Amino acid sequence: MGNTLTNGKLLLRIPELLILFFGIPLLIYLDKNFIHPSIIVLPVLGFIFLVLRYTTDFRFRELFRWDISLKTLARNGWIVLISASLMVGYVWLFEPQNLFNLPRAHPWIFVAMCIFYPVFSAFGQEIIYRTFLYRRYNGLFRKEWQFVVMSGISFSFLHIVYYDPVSMIITFIGGLYFARVYLLTRSVLFTAVLHGVMGILVFGVGLGQYFWLDMPL
Repeated sequence: MGNTLTNGKLLLRIPELLILFFGIPLLIYLDKNFIHPSIIVLPVLGFIFLVLRYTTDFRFRELFRWDISLKTLARNGWIVLISASLMVGYVWLFEPQNLFNLPRAHPWIFVAMCIFYPVFSAFGQEIIYRTFLYRRYNGLFRKEWQFVVMSGISFSFLHIVYYDPVSMIITFIGGLYFARVYLLTRSVLFTAVLHGVMGILVFGVGLGQYFWLDMPL
């Protein structure tokens, strides 16, 4: 992962990264009445598009690139199925009262989430935590595994705003997985589809309460 910036300019991106990916979530965490996390997604995306447009060779059409082989689809399909089985098994063993809680209590809310979550949440998060993190700060990560780890850590830390370690553990694992998929495919759209499917599974099997403050049940 190359670097075309001078060392001085590169060093300035360290505090920028810390503020954007750790400072803002920490600010929200420390003041529960500050703002709902979802409200800041669109303003953050607007800022990110401006930064990418004027500081990199990023083009908007990159977000919709899809050149995924059948082998890649099959491999990740198996990962989704295994993940679904593990999630169902966890809830069934440790929180049986929550198994399929949202679909059972509010099926139409769950249907709406299946429609809107992949587009308005998962896709935006993938732009921020994969595309932007990679394109803006790749000079800080000399090895690809360093980007994967940082992506996982920062993505997990975002979920500190839900005040539960379970959400952070799940998203750390998910962040590592999504970052690796992004590096292998360079397709934010494919990664967002996987993110959307995983998110629907989380809310479907009974883990949504860790990602939705005051989820109606």
